[in-house]
Amino acid sequence: MAILPIVLFPEKILQQKCDKVTSFDKKLAKLLNNMYETMVEADGVGLAAPQVGVKKQVAVVEIEEGSGHLELINPEVLEMEGEQTGVEGCLSFPSLYGEVSRPYSIKVRAQDRKGSFFEIEAEDFLARALLHEIDHLQGVLFTSKVSRYISEEELEGYEEE
Repeated sequence: MAILPIVLFPEKILQQKCDKVTSFDKKLAKLLNNMYETMVEADGVGLAAPQVGVKKQVAVVEIEEGSGHLELINPEVLEMEGEQTGVEGCLSFPSLYGEVSRPYSIKVRAQDRKGSFFEIEAEDFLARALLHEIDHLQGVLFTSKVSRYISEEELEGYEEE
């Protein structure tokens, strides 16, 4: 496995809609493995393919190290309910954080690395992480949804809560 370079804003690929995955092969499996390793190395909770320069609808999410990660291919949001506001950051925007409002609970349909469809229901922080990565696949960046930017000093206060 390899650690991939993370694409930083303002690279154009970050604002482009990604292509659907149609080939579920060893190349896709290698991309998923490398994306997971890259996310862990960068201390992230999610990583989308355009963040490593690949214009495909592929994302990985793990909100708690060691809890097992999710692989989402061609994800689509089926249901959204409620609202939550919380701090988000992004590996493509180092040291930039902001408050973002998102649905509290969601249902997502996606494919796994073999092409099989599955559905996942998520709420709270997992829902936020999944929606952040799904947005990346549509070329939507969290900065377009920020209601207020947070300084690193303020961020430390959030982490202590």
